Amino acid sequence: MAFTTKGLDAETWPDFARLVEDHNGVWGGCWCLGFHEDGAPNVNTPGRRRALKEARVREGRAHAALVYDGAQCVGWCQFGPTDELPRINHRKAYEENLRRLPEWRITCFFVSRTHRHRGVADAALAGALDQIARLGGGLVESYPEETGGRKVSSSFLNNATVSFFERHGFERDRQIGKHHWVVSWRIS
Repeated sequence: MAFTTKGLDAETWPDFARLVEDHNGVWGGCWCLGFHEDGAPNVNTPGRRRALKEARVREGRAHAALVYDGAQCVGWCQFGPTDELPRINHRKAYEENLRRLPEWRITCFFVSRTHRHRGVADAALAGALDQIARLGGGLVESYPEETGGRKVSSSFLNNATVSFFERHGFERDRQIGKHHWVVSWRIS
């Protein structure tokens, strides 16, 4: 399939919001706010999370590559500068061997239930990397899961798999959880 990507901004917000609403707020009302500083779980109602995310988008403090099938938004890859996305899983283990913070983080993916297993995540990552390059590049990190040798429901892989990132040129940096890794790639 041929998908197109666009950045998340005030103009594309309605497309993003429609996809999130069609999926009950995504992961119980997350609204893709969980990795932002104000995104702690169980602190805000789903309605408040929606308002916080929209305000961030309108202020230019939230980044994502939205994937379109024609006019329909069918998925995204959230990315942003480290200070925009300070909350990551396995933070304690991450900080133990930290050499330096990356300029950019990729924290989650979402694909509409109608478009799963059709290349949307690949298009989303490519779109995010293109946007990062246009925004100046630098070191990009993500924190995917190693799934080799065990069954994992794709619904729990909000940050994809290590092999997915390796297919796109990322390299393993270090392990930060039983099955989670830091992967990185430098964009010039």
